[in-house]
Amino acid sequence: MNKVLLMGRLTRDPEVRYSSGEKATAVASYTLAVDRRYKRDGEATADFLRCIAFGKAAEFAEKYFYKGIRIIVIGRLQTGSYTNREGQKVYTTDVIVEEQEFAESRRSNEIPAVSNTDTEVDSEGFMNIPDGIDEELPFR
Repeated sequence: MNKVLLMGRLTRDPEVRYSSGEKATAVASYTLAVDRRYKRDGEATADFLRCIAFGKAAEFAEKYFYKGIRIIVIGRLQTGSYTNREGQKVYTTDVIVEEQEFAESRRSNEIPAVSNTDTEVDSEGFMNIPDGIDEELPFR
């Protein structure tokens, strides 16, 4: 059985191109940085895996994925090779995406545009209403 499950962050925005022919199919390519479980010399290391999505999955990646977002990918490994311009044989390993989804909410990955030191926000993104502001609220 050839099945992989990965969670990591995109190293760049997905690149999307369309196949030629009557039924043009979207093909998205992105690199996923997946942290390794163990640290080397006290420093975290990561593997950088190229993921390729086709069709609706590619269109979804183009629309919603961006550099830095954490996602989960389920797919299969595919190996291949080609000869580069210098005549050297290059071996490739790609993850062919079968499923992909968000591993975090968009809000947790964003930095607030305005920071107000008087207002605190809890872990769910809700603002704590200061005491004595009841008179200013339009509802009770």
